[in-house]
Amino acid sequence: MSLYGIAKAVIAPVTRAMWPIRVEGTEHIPARGPVILASNHVSNLDPLFIGVAVRRPVTFIAKQELFAQGNVAQRAFARALRAIGQLSVDRRPGQSSQEAMENSLRVLEGGSAFGIFPEGTRSPDGRLYKGQTGLAWLALLSGVPVVPVSLIGTDRIKPRGRRLPSFFRRVEMRCGPPVDLSAWAEEHDKARSRRAATDAIMAAIQGLSGQETVARYAGSVKAELARHGG
Repeated sequence: MSLYGIAKAVIAPVTRAMWPIRVEGTEHIPARGPVILASNHVSNLDPLFIGVAVRRPVTFIAKQELFAQGNVAQRAFARALRAIGQLSVDRRPGQSSQEAMENSLRVLEGGSAFGIFPEGTRSPDGRLYKGQTGLAWLALLSGVPVVPVSLIGTDRIKPRGRRLPSFFRRVEMRCGPPVDLSAWAEEHDKARSRRAATDAIMAAIQGLSGQETVARYAGSVKAELARHGG
């Protein structure tokens, strides 16, 4: 059994016991071959629940801070993340996301499932924000199916400002059929096509989640809130 499989065998039963998960639509996720799982993002725990609910291994991009090499615990956690194939990305201003997308492309070329949160960061208020077009670049260049995913209830487990999680909160994960991106096939190099394809994916996610949408990037809204002490 792989390290990912061993970790999941331990973590999944515990997670399901603490937070009952209702799952719908996983039949839309192919059992093998490359696929992109594009999800809304309302909690730091979102990758955990997707990993538990999806039968096959899923690789995510994790923020670089999680790979810190400071104390012993941080180094051990960073090694565990890398051992199960998780990728790091530098999200500081001025840092290019292109390297992260190219690493993601290699994951897909290897026939794996790749999980991505198109908003780029957690929603600051539970609404669904504008998607980053790197997702469309990845999908259109690779030709890999994009399955929309909606997580509901993960934000109630550990609301902002709460140090410890709440247990026995119900969580729901909904998956929809692959988004039809044929109108923009082989147009990954066109900004307008990337934007249109990303919007189509975000619309599919919203159809599953029922979230109110915001025509702004979550990152810019969070930066404004930080400047004003929000």
